Amino acid sequence: MAPTDDAGATGARIGPNAITQIGAALQAAVGSSATRGLFGRAGLASYLDEPPAHMVDESEVIHLHAIVRETLAPSLAQQIAADAGTATGDYLLRHRIPKPAQWLLRLMPRRIASRLLVAAIARNAWTFRGSGRLRAMAGATPAFILEDCAICRGARAARPLCRYYAATFERLFRTLIDPSATVVETECAAVAGGQCRFEVHWGLIPRPDCS
Repeated sequence: MAPTDDAGATGARIGPNAITQIGAALQAAVGSSATRGLFGRAGLASYLDEPPAHMVDESEVIHLHAIVRETLAPSLAQQIAADAGTATGDYLLRHRIPKPAQWLLRLMPRRIASRLLVAAIARNAWTFRGSGRLRAMAGATPAFILEDCAICRGARAARPLCRYYAATFERLFRTLIDPSATVVETECAAVAGGQCRFEVHWGLIPRPDCS
């Protein structure tokens, strides 16, 4: 994600992975033609030819994720969001988290390493929250609460919609802290209004955010 916290003249910004990784996941799942059609409906077809390298207006992220959910079957849309979130986590591990820091986290006791990772995610929340507000809580069950979440803003659904964020967090916790980590969106603004809550659990548990 971009290295500067620049909201710009057009409003709140979000790192380009929320668009580019959705594009890559769509290409793999539905092919180039369908992907271009979806990006075209969102007014973002040019990003397939020249992917954004810097922070993008959050409205573009909101619109693209909404178009994917509205157009594709719910299970497929959620899988694409999950694949894109996992790829975003991989990108962060390759380019944004120094290798020595990753090595140290893996050596630390889980409780301490988890606290440090929660704090690091909170410090860098400006790269993904847009105009939303993030609260992060360490402890036995780490959690992130995102108010006014861009991914599901304005949506209504029977199940949580923000698999993109859950999968990103999960990749980081599984790689750096404990391979048994599972991140579940236990509350979603699209379901009941209010906030989106992501909890980190150790060991496999059922996912209420799966279709």
